[in-house]
Amino acid sequence: MRLTIFSDYTLRTLMYLALHPDRFVTIAEIAAAYRISSNHLMKVVQQLAASGEVITLRGQHGGLRLGRPASEIRVGEIIRRTEPEMALAPCSECVIQPGCVLPSLLDRAVAAFMAVLDQHTVADLVADPRALTSLLARD
Repeated sequence: MRLTIFSDYTLRTLMYLALHPDRFVTIAEIAAAYRISSNHLMKVVQQLAASGEVITLRGQHGGLRLGRPASEIRVGEIIRRTEPEMALAPCSECVIQPGCVLPSLLDRAVAAFMAVLDQHTVADLVADPRALTSLLARD
């Protein structure tokens, strides 16, 4: 199983915001810290704003910040939103699908994966803020 770049960038954005809860940060700042494309982050932020996970503010002192505490944002909830099609294999297109046990096995595997993610919040991802902040500040 592999998550998309969109999911990765979504989690990274939420983590960055959790590390800076006292201020608005810009997309450019997040992109620079992670050394990733700000264009990709724009799409991520649009979805996060639409879902209410982040609050955006336009203007000179604008940016974005978490819409609720990091301890309330479940990782599993975010992944479900960013990975709506979690099928591991295209079993519905297979001729043996009606008699095959693989789809139920894969469904159980995805459920177990999501159960682990459901146990953690964005706050858990930034449990060591000093280490993460120093890594993000490197040139």
